[in-house]
Amino acid sequence: MISDFGTVDFYLAKFKASIYKKCPSLEIIDVNHNIPLHDISLAAFQLRNIIDEFPAGSIHLVAVNNHYNIQSRYFCFEVGGQYFIGPDNGIFSLIFPNLDSLVLYEILPLDDQMMSASAAYVHAISCIYHGLPMSEFTKKSQDPLMKIAFKPVVTSTQLRATVIHIDHFGNVITNLSKKDFEEAKSGRRFKLYYDPHDPLEYVSKSYASVPVGDPLCTFNESNLLEIAINMGNAAQLLNLKLNETIQIDFHD
Repeated sequence: MISDFGTVDFYLAKFKASIYKKCPSLEIIDVNHNIPLHDISLAAFQLRNIIDEFPAGSIHLVAVNNHYNIQSRYFCFEVGGQYFIGPDNGIFSLIFPNLDSLVLYEILPLDDQMMSASAAYVHAISCIYHGLPMSEFTKKSQDPLMKIAFKPVVTSTQLRATVIHIDHFGNVITNLSKKDFEEAKSGRRFKLYYDPHDPLEYVSKSYASVPVGDPLCTFNESNLLEIAINMGNAAQLLNLKLNETIQIDFHD
């Protein structure tokens, strides 16, 4: 479960209690309930990084930016043996680039009245938990809202990436994948600039590849380029923020 419910108010506890009332043996794994309000990009980033570790039959609920439209739709669909539930606000297009080619279902209300997001989610989770087919609580849907994720800008001599996340340790994660970096680099040397600091000129295999306190760039478990400091907080010490641009120049 990923949400922007927060952990200060009673909303999360009430929601979980509603689930346990109908699904007493269900196990809930809390990924993150402190997503900044309406930040579907961060929620999508977190879900993308955990999907492959979950077994078939898992239900992923992404309850972020739930009340975005007076005629809100709430999806429930299956990919690779796992279920995904959440609002039709573009978040799933940031997770599945081929979303418009998947078979999507819209959660049906329990009666003729409009159903709240929480009620829709609990209803769908309960139906899946009790083994009901999709036809019992959904209808086929189409034309999902699509969002476009920022992509690195690549030229013959330069690459510009964007900071998309800063983790708990202060590591600065960009939207540049190892595959895209290697293709653009094409065997050349490079200089990575993050003003006003001296450029980084090689990719480290681990944080310990440099002395304590020194900056480095590396590819993390998600194969995304990150800037870090060995035993330090890169975001604070290097004054790097979300949505900033990282420039990489290539040379022979």
